[in-house]
Amino acid sequence: MAELTTVARPYAEAVFRLAKESGSLDAWSESLAKLALIAGNKEAQAVVADPQFSVAQTKALLLELLGKDVMPEVSNFISTILENRRFLVLSSIATLFEELKAASEGQVDALIESAYALTDAQLADLTTTLSRQLNRKVNASVTVDSALIGGVKVTVGDLVVDASVRGKLSALAASLKN
Repeated sequence: MAELTTVARPYAEAVFRLAKESGSLDAWSESLAKLALIAGNKEAQAVVADPQFSVAQTKALLLELLGKDVMPEVSNFISTILENRRFLVLSSIATLFEELKAASEGQVDALIESAYALTDAQLADLTTTLSRQLNRKVNASVTVDSALIGGVKVTVGDLVVDASVRGKLSALAASLKN
């Protein structure tokens, strides 16, 4: 995963700069999402890996799958991806692009894991607190993980706040071992 991210980051950053300069963030977002979906398809992967198909043929197929009104920049991007054999990295490129887009719009994605289902009021309080602490609008996705025993675990990018009972027990066990 880390290797894919390392390879994908320069592409995502370049596309993001281009999209921001041209004011086409949403169009690029849509195109990258479609390309990531195509790249996840086993048959598409087989076609791209097949040496019988040239880069031009593969590009034509991808453009056809994307549909009408593909921006010339997207067409050039597809050529670059295919020529550099980075087709399988498209999903990571799309993910990183979305992170850059959200950050530029003052938003951040947060994964909230809770031992129990949160009420709407609890979720609103938690996202408001996170927004205040991070100085950004928080887009929260919530999952229930009963293994946490109690409390919540919040992940925002590289930041992890573990306020779960399981996390506290693990920290206690680690301190007792030292």
